Amino acid sequence: MSENNIDSGQAATTYQNAGRIFKNFFEEIGKVIVGQNRVVEQIMIAILCEGHALMESNPGLGKTLMISTVSKAMNLKFSRIQCTPDLMPSDITGTNVIEEKENRKEFRFSPGPVFANVVLADEINRASPKTQSALLEAMQEQQVTVGNDTFLLDRPFFILATQNPIEMEGTYPLPEAQLDRFLLKILVDYPSYEEEMEIINRYTKSEAPKISRGLDRSTLLDLQKLTRQVPISEELKQRVLSIVGMTRKDKEHIEYGASPRASIGLILAAKARALIEGRNFVSKEDIDYMAYPVLRHRLILTFEAERSGITPDQAIEDIIKKVK
Repeated sequence: MSENNIDSGQAATTYQNAGRIFKNFFEEIGKVIVGQNRVVEQIMIAILCEGHALMESNPGLGKTLMISTVSKAMNLKFSRIQCTPDLMPSDITGTNVIEEKENRKEFRFSPGPVFANVVLADEINRASPKTQSALLEAMQEQQVTVGNDTFLLDRPFFILATQNPIEMEGTYPLPEAQLDRFLLKILVDYPSYEEEMEIINRYTKSEAPKISRGLDRSTLLDLQKLTRQVPISEELKQRVLSIVGMTRKDKEHIEYGASPRASIGLILAAKARALIEGRNFVSKEDIDYMAYPVLRHRLILTFEAERSGITPDQAIEDIIKKVK
């Protein structure tokens, strides 16, 4: 395996090798994406866990560029769905079309944009609830049913949905049951002064920076299997259950807490973070760090907490401090 690229036929068999793979991979991503290391890391964590992510940020912060760059670096098929109020479920899943063949007409399935490895559902809260629900089967079962036929989606399969927090007119907020399907909710901040200077220097030249393949499909599938094999101590499992359990007991700030799906997601996400760093164990810091993106979209704050300006992240921080 070379230092700058991953050999297409080589599988990741050790945790140290996995750490080296991801170090090279993030360096490749860094040729196009300036900063946002935390965001790119969390996208990869969701992919390793075979989960999906919801990304929230103001416009113009490079969400589309970020996820398309990640898919290019993994040589995966990428598609983008621009969600609008008039978008129909068949615009996502595909539909049966009539075609003439040998003097007779027959139905042929024309697959929609969900038939890709990496799918960007841009501004998902602008789509109608009926269209939003069309993604549910694909996200949970990795398959699409049209009429009486069921079509399996290729693996790996990852949906990154984005939403804009500042333009809420004409939007349909995702229901809690659908939010719970997302493993992570990732928040994207504005770049620092130095990072923004690098962005304008890099993207005002004659040629935009290019990326080469940094990871292949077979290696990624091996890494997804290896993620679930990362050991975690019983003590840290108990810490996860204590954190998630506290979200149901903190009635001062939280009206409804997280489900057992959050406990599973937090352990898997902590394992993926350990693997990315080349470790063969999950640490307490992995649990605490991943608690925020795993839990922030699964909590419903009380009216009093929202009126006081408390955010889900602040409620999670208080819980982590209380858990021994």
